Amino acid sequence: MKKTEIEVNRYQELQQMVKSFETNFINFYKKGQKSAGVKLRKNMQAIRAYAKNLRFEVQDIRKNKGGVRSKKKNKGQISIFQ
Repeated sequence: MKKTEIEVNRYQELQQMVKSFETNFINFYKKGQKSAGVKLRKNMQAIRAYAKNLRFEVQDIRKNKGGVRSKKKNKGQISIFQ
């Protein structure tokens, strides 16, 4: 799989997760259903776990392939990334 395909897949997975609990969100906040609140909390916990794993993946990619910014300063140029 190419890098851009992985990026798109991760983003789409996250969007699908958020869309999947829309019904529970509406039922809890608009209709006041307590059971929907329990399900919503479980959904949010799943997103939290997904985000944590995604953070570790990003961190591993950065460690293995180098960072985006370089630490070198060019003489005579001012950088806002110090």
